[in-house]
Amino acid sequence: MNQTSKKQPNLFSSLKKVSGWTGLSRLFGLFRDIATTGLLGASYLHDIFIVILKIPNLFRRFFAEGAFNQAFIPVYSDYYKENNERLSKEFLNSLLGTLLVFLFCFTVIVLLFSPVVVMIFAPGFYSDPIKQNISVDILRIMFPYLSLISLVAFASGIQNTHSKFSVPAATPIIFNLCLILTAYKIAPLYSIPIYPLAWGVLVAGILQFIIQLAPLSAIDRLPVPKFNLNHPGVKKVLLVMLPALFAGGIMQINILVDTIFASLLETGSPTWLYISDRLIQLPMGVFAIAIGTILLPLLSNIDFDTNKIDFIKSVKKAQKVVLIIGLPSCIGIYFCAEHIISTIFFRGEFTNVDVIKTSLSLEILALGLPFFMLMKILIPAFFSRKITKVPVLIALVSLILNILLNYIFAFIYGYGHVGIAMGSSIAALVSVLILECILAREGIVKLSNPFNRFNLSLLASCFALSLFLYQFNQYFIFSDIDAFSKILFLSLEVAISVLIYFSCIKIFLGSEFKKLLSE
Repeated sequence: MNQTSKKQPNLFSSLKKVSGWTGLSRLFGLFRDIATTGLLGASYLHDIFIVILKIPNLFRRFFAEGAFNQAFIPVYSDYYKENNERLSKEFLNSLLGTLLVFLFCFTVIVLLFSPVVVMIFAPGFYSDPIKQNISVDILRIMFPYLSLISLVAFASGIQNTHSKFSVPAATPIIFNLCLILTAYKIAPLYSIPIYPLAWGVLVAGILQFIIQLAPLSAIDRLPVPKFNLNHPGVKKVLLVMLPALFAGGIMQINILVDTIFASLLETGSPTWLYISDRLIQLPMGVFAIAIGTILLPLLSNIDFDTNKIDFIKSVKKAQKVVLIIGLPSCIGIYFCAEHIISTIFFRGEFTNVDVIKTSLSLEILALGLPFFMLMKILIPAFFSRKITKVPVLIALVSLILNILLNYIFAFIYGYGHVGIAMGSSIAALVSVLILECILAREGIVKLSNPFNRFNLSLLASCFALSLFLYQFNQYFIFSDIDAFSKILFLSLEVAISVLIYFSCIKIFLGSEFKKLLSE
């Protein structure tokens, strides 16, 4: 029996749930990075830890949160709209069985050929026998985390389709707490402290998986694995997933390219880039990724052929929210880069030189932040309609551009890790411009007068924010003050910035701002 009308979740109300938990998770992630950098600094051990951790995380985004969910959620949404529990459960059981078989085989292969994987991902480590041996050991400990977190992503996709966003958004807190506890209490007891950190990653994966069982049981969607490649739903997922794998694979190869280039640069480069990226991921996760997480099932549940207007409104609203948050985040991080790094990370083994080096790459990534954020909400506009060719082609353009720019800026012009940040930001800008043009041609994005009230309000508010931050930075030299004063002045700077920006937005936009939040 068809359920002709399912109530769509309100974008902003869902965003408040997801971004709240995601924000808390990112805050704990920041504490985790403080703990690991305080323990290891920007040493070769920290370089190894973050580069090797990127390998299971890369494949997690590749197989699970990326291509898999982009293929799985639209197909499962079709079953969900049919309101047939038996068919839905058969589909989930068959898909879980298929996923388990693949993850088991892939994990075994990587564990057997770990030295080769390290050579591919971090060739700069392979020339040093000590780095090589530690890297291989750490990879073998941490890589099974991929299987666990992929199952977590599968469970999260089910819950998100049922408009249950809180537990999936809160789950990463477990990972961060495990690493914080290990870094402060266990790792200092060992001569090579990244080994207990690696075991902490694996334990975190187990706990994150266990925490998904109760929410799935509560919505009566706890799957029982059954390997059945002939199931029509599984075939649909694989059909959409193959090009999505290619698109997601290219995007993740961009991360691989950055990692390879960073491993060939001076010691500390992977750490400086990692910390810069982690700080950029804070507004990314709290807002852009959160909106993208909500938007994919929301758009998938809209029949594009019969309800195109609602589809367009949802995409437009998501873009406006991202711009309202992304632009001031870009400005704030750019002006406050050194203040943020100095306040948060300047302690333990993390030196003043590391502060300066990290702030340089953070400033460049901040300039690309609005484009990184926009990509997260434009891609669902294609995958929700099972259109995969466009994301694949754009991802390919981004990959080629990223490789060329990384090489030119990092090695030819000698900008090092800052050059890698430049390449990533420019590649994101080009990708967003192409996506916007394609959506405009399809009529999903409307090219209106650039001097409309929304754009002018945003411009004026950003100008007021920039003026304040520029003037504030003239009066305070963070390198000359103590740690407590840094926290005090940075908190004051952030609080006043938020007050100025949102006061301007509220004044200039008026009722349109209230409408944006309430719809």
